[in-house]
Amino acid sequence: MPQDAFTLRHIACELKDLLVGGKISRIVQPSRDLLTFIIYTGKRNVKLEACLSARSARLSLTQSESAVPVTAPNFCMLLRKHLQNAQITDIVQPDFERIIYFDFKCVSDFSSSYMRLYFEIMGKYSNAVLCENGVIIGALKTTELGENTRRVLFGGVKYVPPEPQDKIPPSDICGLEEIMRIPTPDKAKFICERIKGIAYSTARDMVQTYGEGITAQNVYDYVYTIPPSPCVTYMNGSPDDFKVRSAAGGESYNSVIEAQTAFYDRLTAERSFADKKAKLENALASAVKKAEKRLASINAKLGECLGAEEVKLKGELITANIYAVERGMTEFYAVNYYDPDCGKIKIELDRALTPSQNAQKYFKRYAKLKRTKISVTEQLAETQLKLDYYSSIRAHICTAESLSDLEETEEELSGLGLLKIRETKKKKSADPPYRVYYKDGFRILAGRSNLQNERLTKSLSPHDMWLHTQKYHSSHVAVITDGREVPDSVLACAAQICAYYSDGRAGTKIPVDYTKKKFVKKPPKSDAGFVIYTDYGTVLVDPDSHTELTGKENE
Repeated sequence: MPQDAFTLRHIACELKDLLVGGKISRIVQPSRDLLTFIIYTGKRNVKLEACLSARSARLSLTQSESAVPVTAPNFCMLLRKHLQNAQITDIVQPDFERIIYFDFKCVSDFSSSYMRLYFEIMGKYSNAVLCENGVIIGALKTTELGENTRRVLFGGVKYVPPEPQDKIPPSDICGLEEIMRIPTPDKAKFICERIKGIAYSTARDMVQTYGEGITAQNVYDYVYTIPPSPCVTYMNGSPDDFKVRSAAGGESYNSVIEAQTAFYDRLTAERSFADKKAKLENALASAVKKAEKRLASINAKLGECLGAEEVKLKGELITANIYAVERGMTEFYAVNYYDPDCGKIKIELDRALTPSQNAQKYFKRYAKLKRTKISVTEQLAETQLKLDYYSSIRAHICTAESLSDLEETEEELSGLGLLKIRETKKKKSADPPYRVYYKDGFRILAGRSNLQNERLTKSLSPHDMWLHTQKYHSSHVAVITDGREVPDSVLACAAQICAYYSDGRAGTKIPVDYTKKKFVKKPPKSDAGFVIYTDYGTVLVDPDSHTELTGKENE
């Protein structure tokens, strides 16, 4: 449902019933276009979210947590200065516009004042403007003096609302009757273009309700008379829209605010997950590209080193034939005594050097190539290990299913210097939870990242069972035995989970190795999650998430 005036009318009414009389206890600006207000209503704290971005401008309630910047932006500081502990005295939608304003009574130890905070919910033009006595104190998005704009938005000038559209308000029955007589092939589009505050999707719902013969009275009743029956509709399991009026297949809610909150919380979570996943994938792809470029350079150097023995041979042949080499020669042919056929080999010479100096030049080059080969061979191994490590990180990103799955991978990339994380005050749990499953009285744990894999493996007892896919990157999976023998059914279940959270998820008959924790070792100075193991067995399983086994132990 778009944030048109029709929808905002219901939002404003419900917010007024809920929040008037409440006090602002906290104000936070998590991002450039997002403001959150913690409001104590007298019974409980309510979190009001004002999103003023072009993509999803809205006023809604939410229970989701947002990271708090270490340094608050200027507009947030301004709001805190004037509205901290202020009481909400009224919430109004003026003139059926896409604007909702909050009136505040602000009382301090020395003075009292009345403030008004406008929320303009207008797509890419959305804004928040704080005023006192009609004069702007500050705005989230201000205009500059030199800008060619119809509205001036900065401190000290009079607040002027956006210029109204030249449309008929739905409260004007006479005006509605006049325009509704005009014949049109697309009634929904006509209503959207001629009636104030009605978006096309709302107009389409009106026409679906009343048919193409919709009248002026129908429009008035739809906006002002019929009580809301809000719902959220879904498409392919994802939230598609929220509606003020019920729709086929929609999930019903008690209020428009509840429907909007459910819709945007789910939508925001999905967008945040997709955005963070893309961010991690891009950072990792950049690192992989650099490592592959370095690998190509190393292989090129190794290719040069392949001719080291030939360089040494030329030096030896110059020494063996030094009597036949004269200064000033640019080349000569010598018999290659290493060749069974005793063929001749061409040797290039520097005419400015003596025969002995030419020989030393080849020997020095041979020594340099030999040193280079030793050095780049080590670099080759390090780079290949790094690429393999990056592949393990990619596996965890690809198998992630929620934001919590990505948290430690983000931290891991940050620790490697591949990603910068904005410093916030958000408290992270010291140990984010593993994936937990219960099967036949056994607890099965699976890591979500390399850091979790390492922590999980370290935490196991020597006789706990440890699993990892063979030839694939995967989560470390553990069966907590408490000294008991692990039944085949539990082992198979753990192996299926391990295969599901691996590179081999799309395949079948995935080989999964299992062994006791005491046979799992971590080499010194190795990357997070890297281990070696012995005394293992292998099972072939098909990947299975076993979501039915998550939750509390009740089997």
